[in-house]
Amino acid sequence: MEKFVIRGGTPLQGDVNIGGAKNAAVAILPATILAADKCLIENLPCISDVMASLQILSELGASIRMVSRSTYEIDTTHIDCTEVSNELSRQMRASYYFLGALLGRFGAGQVAMPGGCNLGPRPIDQHLKAFTAFGAEDSVEYGQIHVKADHLVGAHVFFDTVSVGATMNAMLAAVLAEGTTVLENVAREPHIVDLANFLNMMGADVHGAGTDVIKIHGVKKMHGCNYSIIPDQIEAGSYMVAAAITKGDVTLHNIIPKHLEPITAKLRAAGCTIQEYDDALRITRTGALHPLKVKTMPHPGFPTDMQPLMTALLTL
Repeated sequence: MEKFVIRGGTPLQGDVNIGGAKNAAVAILPATILAADKCLIENLPCISDVMASLQILSELGASIRMVSRSTYEIDTTHIDCTEVSNELSRQMRASYYFLGALLGRFGAGQVAMPGGCNLGPRPIDQHLKAFTAFGAEDSVEYGQIHVKADHLVGAHVFFDTVSVGATMNAMLAAVLAEGTTVLENVAREPHIVDLANFLNMMGADVHGAGTDVIKIHGVKKMHGCNYSIIPDQIEAGSYMVAAAITKGDVTLHNIIPKHLEPITAKLRAAGCTIQEYDDALRITRTGALHPLKVKTMPHPGFPTDMQPLMTALLTL
């Protein structure tokens, strides 16, 4: 599509269903490798990163069956390859989650340096710090990251910075490692909790997700399961801001109101009226907008991805 034509000036009104969380999906799909079994994943968002992840799984040897637009059955029983193709892994930043999953199951993995959105350098030193603590060796050759271990053993890892990616990758590598792993100074985002819940559904023993310390007792084997991904916090926030900008009246369905609390608090302070239900939320605005101070923070603070939308709103 070469251009969008938008005729504005109309308040947004109606109902919208929120899709699955992208940041959970891109870690949960590689995590299916650890099952060596069939997994049915529901509420997958229909986005390029998900399609690329499914293609990577297929190339590694998984059998993929589309059940519906947002549900896929993934059988990773016969995966026998530990190298993600250069072309596919460069399509998205989150391809590095395949490192943790492949290392956890096979003791080896190879992925190209992460691609995806051009948001500046994406260091993976904290990911490699965790892998090394578990007994793996890593190297980078011609833009390819290699990790290898004869035997993974649980360890105590204190992350130098709070990193969602490193937290998830360490969880993926640790669930099948021998002994106990303690991860400190970890990220606390809802998608960290979602990954932990999925791993536990497959037979892992993960505790503490959502706090700054996660403890993992390694298990010998995991199994398949059915799992539905949490709704996307940023997609929901985007519709909320759109309703606020246009003086609209929009009801969001398939949400978890608690995950939206940082966004909800700021929009209420800006002059919006928000009603919360069990799995829905209605947002309206009739009066003038109020000025705000917004500072982005790791969860449970205000999410960085919502900053541009709030900027657009506050120009009014």
